[in-house]
Amino acid sequence: MEFLKHNLDYLVLGTLGLMSVVMLTFVFERYLYFWRVRLEEIPNRDRLFIVLTRHLTVISTIGVNAPYVGLLGTVLGILITFYDLGQGGAIDTKAIMLGLALALKATAAGLVVAIPSIMFYNALMRRVDVLTARWNELQR
Repeated sequence: MEFLKHNLDYLVLGTLGLMSVVMLTFVFERYLYFWRVRLEEIPNRDRLFIVLTRHLTVISTIGVNAPYVGLLGTVLGILITFYDLGQGGAIDTKAIMLGLALALKATAAGLVVAIPSIMFYNALMRRVDVLTARWNELQR
């Protein structure tokens, strides 16, 4: 329990930070690819779908799962707060509120990662739709 108490923030916020870096890396990669893609060189619809949607699953997965990582951090933070209260024997309202407030920052951090991830994913999927429509026009 002591290991978790001293390292929970590092574990949760580090995981969310890593998820953010991965997400932003793939977002920038996709935008650069979409900017330079040559639709006339893509031979068929299946290949088009494969090249346009590469890495979008990772972005979506991060957006969907980041709140759960934050929630896990919050639950563990609350668990630690109650464990400390049980060990101390005295009920200190200030200590309870401080522990709960610190635990909730993990959920907030998860949302900070998730919201932009889903927004980028939706914007990229819109770009995929536009590029697919342009490819269809080239095929006529």
